[in-house]
Amino acid sequence: MKRLILACLFLAGSLFAQDIVELKQPNANKVVVKLMFRNGSIADPAGKEGLTVATVQTVMQGGYGDVSYSAIQEKLFPMAAGYSASIDKEVSIFTFSVHVDFLEEYYPIMTGLILNPSFEEGDFNRVKINQQNYVDQVIRASSDEVYSKRALEDLLFRGTNYQHMKQGKSASVETITLDDVKNHYKQYFTRTNLMLGIAGNYSDDFLNKLLTDLKKGLPNSDAILPRPGKANQPNGIEVEIVAKDNAFGSAIFTGFPLNLTRSSDEFAALMVANSYLGEHRKSYGKLYHKIRKIRSMNYGDYSYIEWYDNGHRFQLPPAGVPRSSNYFALWIRPVQIAKQLKQQYEELQNIEVGHAHFALRLALREIDNLIANGISAEDFEATRTFLRSYIKLYAQTPAQQLGYLMDSQFYGRSDYLKELDGLLANLTLEQVNAAIKKYWQTENMYITIITDKSEAEPLAKSLKENAASPMSYSNLVKSGLPEDVLKEDDEIAEYKLNVTSVKIVDSANTFQ
Repeated sequence: MKRLILACLFLAGSLFAQDIVELKQPNANKVVVKLMFRNGSIADPAGKEGLTVATVQTVMQGGYGDVSYSAIQEKLFPMAAGYSASIDKEVSIFTFSVHVDFLEEYYPIMTGLILNPSFEEGDFNRVKINQQNYVDQVIRASSDEVYSKRALEDLLFRGTNYQHMKQGKSASVETITLDDVKNHYKQYFTRTNLMLGIAGNYSDDFLNKLLTDLKKGLPNSDAILPRPGKANQPNGIEVEIVAKDNAFGSAIFTGFPLNLTRSSDEFAALMVANSYLGEHRKSYGKLYHKIRKIRSMNYGDYSYIEWYDNGHRFQLPPAGVPRSSNYFALWIRPVQIAKQLKQQYEELQNIEVGHAHFALRLALREIDNLIANGISAEDFEATRTFLRSYIKLYAQTPAQQLGYLMDSQFYGRSDYLKELDGLLANLTLEQVNAAIKKYWQTENMYITIITDKSEAEPLAKSLKENAASPMSYSNLVKSGLPEDVLKEDDEIAEYKLNVTSVKIVDSANTFQ
């Protein structure tokens, strides 16, 4: 039977600044250890943005003592064991996982990497080359959807330590040296800045040994952690269009500051509203229904009330990315541009702008309708019932369960998923509709659009002028649509947005 322990453990003469999170599972065949350091990319010094990622990756892709990275991999192979790391704005997490039968053999590798990383020049150079390539090339070329999200955070948090990508900027990565990495690790990866999590089939003796070694091996200095940056307040709807060569459609990401996190009980109410509007990768949401299912405009459309890491890959929200600075967002996956539509349909040869302006109007109009009318009692019950089941899928493995428990501590909670189920059970329709009115609006937003250079100027002009943006269907598609949809299209095409500024940025000038 699984036993859950959340406690602060102290060794004589040793104080860890954060809680120790235990998840004992006597019948498990694995042991998982997570080391969460309360320093993410916001701890990067000015001019050295990307240093935390470079530091963590140099540790993870290097050796320890006189044991090389390749030698570690050879040792791990027969154990079927592994380790990984993740970095976000406010935390850096090392995760170690091994079958209980190999725990003693694995232990020196785990502690060696954390307490005695070799910091070899060759390992650092390999990490730096990959990181430089990401900020110079990959982010702009691999996925416009991911690009739009990074561009929005750059705009939303401009001027704060939340602005830059965790991988850094093109110019800043160039300046990072191996000495920077060594000093950053010594300064910020300390035992006073650590939350330790452990799950699985381990003994108290093993945990005490780990705590003792961490006490001896990690620096005891107090890391001076920067205050997390807060999102800027937009003045009206401020748009940045990133123009790039051969963009595959217009990828849209929007957002505005949200003064709410999991630490508040009201978060559960907004979860229901958000799920109804556009739960990630779900086909029942209003945005998905209106934009994709009825009009076949793109692959999917979703909304978010907190950062959803790797949403382009993950079906379920991952643990390990807790943030104290939050924002609401809409993700409108790429819609077609005029150039594409003209190539496909003879009847659309005269259009100047593709579907982006119309899709934006449709999405914001749906939010306005929710604010004005709320959710119906029937939709409230259906959505709440779905969420109470769905959240049970969030943490299916010991590593995921431990991750969510550690995130809970970050937000000042004990067991977020367990508490969330209780909050949802006691939630009322009135509370959900009140939360919508309190936290959602469409008058002041930031919007980033990654689009083809051929689309940038016409789209910017259309947005600035609040020009009509009729939906451009092929004749075949339009002939199959009911009259109520076409009537709604006419209303959407004229729906006024509070656009106050539109700026076009060349893709080559982003993340410099």
